[in-house]
Amino acid sequence: MTGTPHIVSDVMTHTVVAVGRDAPFKEIVRTLEQWKVSAMPVLEGEGRVIGVVSEADLLPKEEFRYEEQDLSRQRQRLHDTAKAGATRAAELMSTPAVTVHADATLAQAARIMAVRHVKRLPVVDDIGMLVGIVSRADLLKVFLRPDDEIAEEVRRTVVSCLFPSFSHAIHVSVSEGVVTLRGHIHDTSLISVAVRLVRAVEGVVDVEPRLTGESEAVAGPRPSGS
Repeated sequence: MTGTPHIVSDVMTHTVVAVGRDAPFKEIVRTLEQWKVSAMPVLEGEGRVIGVVSEADLLPKEEFRYEEQDLSRQRQRLHDTAKAGATRAAELMSTPAVTVHADATLAQAARIMAVRHVKRLPVVDDIGMLVGIVSRADLLKVFLRPDDEIAEEVRRTVVSCLFPSFSHAIHVSVSEGVVTLRGHIHDTSLISVAVRLVRAVEGVVDVEPRLTGESEAVAGPRPSGS
């Protein structure tokens, strides 16, 4: 991975397994099994996303077979009962589809997944046409960035900008995504700002600030007995 992936298009999968709205139940099951995915977009026309069909949408048919005598429970689960009798993607899918645009930030995509309780998002253009798919695993790709790449970005975008007069005196090291800042600075109130900015760099797991004020470095330890 080169550079910093800030948006969905940097990490999404461009080749997407999908089905049409009229795809029959067994075709959906076969496609999920063949491609080893647990959900896929449902398309209409030239590729507009109209829903998502998942294993969870298909399971009521199996579950319903063993519960058809339990009338009280059926009344409480009318939604699942309806899906148990469905035979086509348009009847089985969850709609409207929860989607994201390719230029959304990774943080925005992660928030949508968390709030809507989904594991993947179809990526669409401005008119709702499918252009890719992004999963939780894709969002975690940023943590595979090499340590030296992260260190270079921290020096360039944080240290040089925040401490222009002291950047030469600040050492940046990264190990397994954990960034350590060492050195002496003039204004220690900027340490907390530096930590926040470093945490915002893609791929950073944690930050260990070991920065001291310039006066502390010059004065050194106080002699005993003083």
